[in-house]
Amino acid sequence: MSAVARVGLHSTVASLVANRRRVSALKALGVVTVGDALTYYPFRITDPMQVTTIAGIRLGAPCAFAARVDQVHLVPLSGRRGFRLDVMVGDAAFVGSRGGTPLTVRLVFFSHRKPYMDWMVRRLQIGADLVVAGEPGVYMDQLQFTHPETLVVADADQEVSDPSRSESASLDEALERVSRPRPVYHASSRISSDHIHDVILGFLRMLAHAGGSTGSIPVAGAAEEGQTSAEVRIDPEALGRAIPDVLPEQIRVDQGLMHRARALLGMHAPDSSDDFAAARKTLRYEEAFVSQTALLQTRRQTQQQPTYPCADSGADRAETLPARFIDSLPFQLTDGQRQVINDIGVDMAQDQPMQRLLQGEVGSGKTVVALAAMLQAVQAGHQAVLVAPTQVLAEQHYASIGAMLKAMGTDVTATAVEGRHKPVDNVTMIRMTDQLVLPLVLLTGGMRLAQRRSALAVSASGRPCIVIATHAAFSRTFQAPNLALTVIDEQHRFGVEQREELRRKSDRVPHLLIMTATPIPRTAAMTWFGDLDISALTELPSNRKPVRTHVIAESDGATMGAMFLHLRRRIEAGERAYVICARIDEEDDPSAVSDRPAQSAGSDSQPQLLADGDQGGGQRPPLHSVAEMSQRLAVLPQFQGIAMATLTGRDDDAAKNAVMEDFASGRTPLLVATTVVEVGVDVPQASCIVIFDADRFGLSQLHQLRGRVGRGGTDSWAFLISRAPADSPAAERLEVIRDTTDGAKIAEEDIRIRGAGDVLGDAQSGGHSSLKLLRVVTDAPMIACARAQAGQLLESDPALAGQPQLAGAVLDFMRGNEGFLVSS
Repeated sequence: MSAVARVGLHSTVASLVANRRRVSALKALGVVTVGDALTYYPFRITDPMQVTTIAGIRLGAPCAFAARVDQVHLVPLSGRRGFRLDVMVGDAAFVGSRGGTPLTVRLVFFSHRKPYMDWMVRRLQIGADLVVAGEPGVYMDQLQFTHPETLVVADADQEVSDPSRSESASLDEALERVSRPRPVYHASSRISSDHIHDVILGFLRMLAHAGGSTGSIPVAGAAEEGQTSAEVRIDPEALGRAIPDVLPEQIRVDQGLMHRARALLGMHAPDSSDDFAAARKTLRYEEAFVSQTALLQTRRQTQQQPTYPCADSGADRAETLPARFIDSLPFQLTDGQRQVINDIGVDMAQDQPMQRLLQGEVGSGKTVVALAAMLQAVQAGHQAVLVAPTQVLAEQHYASIGAMLKAMGTDVTATAVEGRHKPVDNVTMIRMTDQLVLPLVLLTGGMRLAQRRSALAVSASGRPCIVIATHAAFSRTFQAPNLALTVIDEQHRFGVEQREELRRKSDRVPHLLIMTATPIPRTAAMTWFGDLDISALTELPSNRKPVRTHVIAESDGATMGAMFLHLRRRIEAGERAYVICARIDEEDDPSAVSDRPAQSAGSDSQPQLLADGDQGGGQRPPLHSVAEMSQRLAVLPQFQGIAMATLTGRDDDAAKNAVMEDFASGRTPLLVATTVVEVGVDVPQASCIVIFDADRFGLSQLHQLRGRVGRGGTDSWAFLISRAPADSPAAERLEVIRDTTDGAKIAEEDIRIRGAGDVLGDAQSGGHSSLKLLRVVTDAPMIACARAQAGQLLESDPALAGQPQLAGAVLDFMRGNEGFLVSS
């Protein structure tokens, strides 16, 4: 690192670190500024290192000891470029007075860089006193340490003592330093954890020096390959002047937390495990407090924006569109559905935008609730749009909502379209009253030009209408100047920027209803959706039966055969069956994106696979593919004479529609597919689903897939096929999905295992955000406390005028985490 006159949290790593390779490697880890580096937290610390003599060294046990250099040999490596440095050290000078047995041990260093080796030779001169730390090994029956950490100790009695080479003032200080716990960071092939630690310590020293420390603070990093730079005690008070606290002083004192500078020091240079734990607690609370302050402040700002008030027509008031719709349904609403419809009705009648998240199990009736809300917007003379993540789901919504609207009105499509225009099949005109002809519009990216023009013309006119759309609603050509309600289906498929694009299409801020079938634990919802009101539909319609779930080892041939025979019998009984695979074909590699959730662009062919390490050891077998499985099933005797089809995300829209139509009608009652069917596909006759490589899927996704069956009131089955060892963590996870249908419990376990980013989607979880330590399940009490205190603070100081550091942290959080907030 180069010394600079000024250094701060926003200083770039490139301006401070001379080693370009390290700068590049750190950038690949997301570390661009000093602030990024200080919040690149270690995930654990090492156990305190035992201090011993050479005689007390035990193989495999890291240790530290004092020794004096006896011999130094720099040896060129024959046959290839590079050097080996052999250093013989002994502890006779340190154990003799204590009655111990003096011994010697060899230290070995390798490098192809001659300047580094010359530097090491200058440091480790014969007669120099050292403290050595590392893990011992054996080579040629001789005890040795390869690339250990070494600290040169200043000793006035030694003629070779040179203050410029000394890295510790005393033996006791050096031993105490190397025996302290050391942070361990997530590293890469380009930079080690030790080098990351070295860089961060260098930044802390620079900041302390900039904060006015009077000691001699080295800012030029001398660390070279295989060797960490000399540590110097960093003054917390000086560091605190360079790193101001974010939390309000009174809140920090009430919670018994550290100053931010001391907490960062405790994370990266802890004196003990207790020091590290206290630092983590402080920084976790800081993350909770900043995020909750941002969410609550955003909620307040949203409530101050103008919207279209939609008079509460009330589901219980006769002759209103929502009431007529509910009366026309062939079933009774659940108490939960009625309550949510009423809550939404009250919200939409206000002159501030509704911001509501609707959670509901698969089949709980979210679409009915959404249509009642859209009809309330239409009743008030405005427009409503429902955005679905895939074309298959959008077309299903168009068909199902069209059927429900026709049950309460009259289809007049042919007569409502001007004579010179030929009617198109993506605009349905329904006469709801003598004064109102309601257009129901379908807008997708794959439709013909004539269809697209018709859809865009209806919405751009500003007339009351209901638009069912895919991502085409986010295009510049789609305009809805009278938009009063936006409904987002399966929120984790969309980014905030897309929702904001819809907001800008209207003259005012539309009401927002977000729907999700992904179960979200209460604490997670409070954390990630803290700026929304939250409703939940927990009751299933009376005709729904629980899905019977079985976990089957793929190696169990007899059970697999019986399962396929069961599918045959259900198909012969007039039912349908899904077979789900993670891959499309041999060239498809979903593991390449297994560390990312579903893409915001609506990619529907890639499963949310778990990491390889979750397999329970051993080389993982290749994932099954749709191409392979369809061929295997076609030759099984159980499926002779059974028509089969395949469906993947690569199929074009026309092919997808044809396949789903044939599947629903029974022409092809067996469908082999990827997770393209995960969301929204509604085939009431489907009673069985088989999921191969189930041990590689997230629990929430398995729960979603399981919801594809049993929607018609018949008995239903889900078969989870696994190749995980019986005693592996993956097998234990499948027991969770087998033993419960409680979506909240499943989601809580899934978030605990994988993190919120993979379960909810990065856009909602902060998967790419500055949240590094907070855990929504285990830190629930802390989050609730932070939210309460943040609310109290904003009551007295809404603009955070008296808390400039917190205001800056909230602003940085919101700027760098657009995907964290559902609305902004």
